[in-house]
Amino acid sequence: MTSGHRARLSVSVIVALACAVVSLPAASQQPTADPFVGTWILNLAKSKYTPGPSPKSATLVISRQGTTVTVMVDAVNAAGVASHWMYAAAPDGKDYPASGNPDVDAVVMKAIDARTVDVVQKKAGKPTLTVRRSVSADGKTLTVTSSGQNAAGLAVSTVAVYDRKS
Repeated sequence: MTSGHRARLSVSVIVALACAVVSLPAASQQPTADPFVGTWILNLAKSKYTPGPSPKSATLVISRQGTTVTVMVDAVNAAGVASHWMYAAAPDGKDYPASGNPDVDAVVMKAIDARTVDVVQKKAGKPTLTVRRSVSADGKTLTVTSSGQNAAGLAVSTVAVYDRKS
C-alpha cells in the first residue's frame, strides 16, 4: 500500500469516526419511552373516591402502537363484581370508541405534556367525566383524577393513585 493510499484510508477512518461521534448526541436525544406504558395497580390507601365506595381492586394496562394508546381497565367493585373495559385512542382531540363500560361509549384524548394526558369520557355524545392522567417524574406513580357525572347523572370526583407494576 502506498503512502497516498494509507493517507486516504486514514482520512476516511477519521471522517467515519467523526461522523459516528457526532451522531451519538443525536441518538441520545431520541424520545424516551412513553412513561404511561406498562401495568399499573391501584393503591387504595392513597386513593379517594367520592361518592364511595371505592373498588376492591383495579389494574390498568397501557400500551402504545405508533400514536395510538390502548388502555385496558380490569376492576373489581365494592360488591365483588369484576369488569373489563378498554379503548384505543390517539391524543388528537377526536372521538374514539370505548367498550365494556356502561357509562362510557367514547373518549377524546389530548396530550398536555410528556407526563400528562387529558381524557374526556362520553356517553351518547355527551361528555360525562373529565380525566387527567399524570405520571410522576420518577415514573413509578400514575395519578388519575376524574370529575364530572356518571351516565346516571351522579356527581363523581375521584383521585385514583396507581403504582407501576411493570
